Amino acid sequence: MTASAFPRLGVFARLDADWALLCADRGVRSAVTGWLEADRLEAAVAAAADAWVADLGPDQVLAALRPAGERGLGDDLSGVVLRALLRRACGADASAALAARIVLQAMVPAAVRLARGQVRPFGGRSFDDVAQVVVAALYETVVAGRIHTRPGRPAANLMLDALRRTCREVGADRESLGTDQSAIEERVDAGPSPFDHACASIVTAAASAAGLVDEEETDRGRLELLELLVDAIESGVLSPADGRAIAWHYSAVPVPDARAAAIAGTTPGAWQRRRSRAVHALRASLHSVA
Repeated sequence: MTASAFPRLGVFARLDADWALLCADRGVRSAVTGWLEADRLEAAVAAAADAWVADLGPDQVLAALRPAGERGLGDDLSGVVLRALLRRACGADASAALAARIVLQAMVPAAVRLARGQVRPFGGRSFDDVAQVVVAALYETVVAGRIHTRPGRPAANLMLDALRRTCREVGADRESLGTDQSAIEERVDAGPSPFDHACASIVTAAASAAGLVDEEETDRGRLELLELLVDAIESGVLSPADGRAIAWHYSAVPVPDARAAAIAGTTPGAWQRRRSRAVHALRASLHSVA
């Protein structure tokens, strides 16, 4: 259903209305049941949704992605189901579009929080304007075909990429408003916003999954370095060990080379050489995209 069918409703309300129609479509339910059978997930999804195996649709998949007790998308079943959907979503047929739509609906609560964090009390975009940017960024991330190949939690990786896309879009919009708007925002909200805290949590979670840190990070410069390292590891520019060689050295309390080498099972000299090569590779990759 097109957005024009609900002209006075926000983007998230339109998604919910469209979702209700999608779940009631027998053809859609049949297609989803077929996917789950092909991926051997029908029994697990049926159990999570307290439903019959023969009648599984988008709503039952959503129940498996949002388990009872608000365990979120981080448990084993949620991760397996989400990866299966993301594999289908990067195709080019109607099946791919349907899989992407289910993932999008599952991520609506996180998308709402992300959108709220970008709205400022004076000037700038309205909540619905930002929400549309977030939804578009999330959908583009889902269909890009990168998330299901990454290690770690797919939901966290998904929101991290959507976050980056949103930051680029909203940030570009703010730059076009000029210095007056920036000064207003600084006076109104000088401290970190809820969105900033969300960014820090997502980056730290991704860095922790890669073994780069073992505690929450708050320093902006440090977070930027960690995000850069996570990107480099995920793109294959650096190995996880390369990333750790840099992250452990350039931290508020650097890990001594002797200790780091002992943890890695190598010598301090070899660890230093690894770090030097990793820094060189990282710099070269940045120059190549500049």
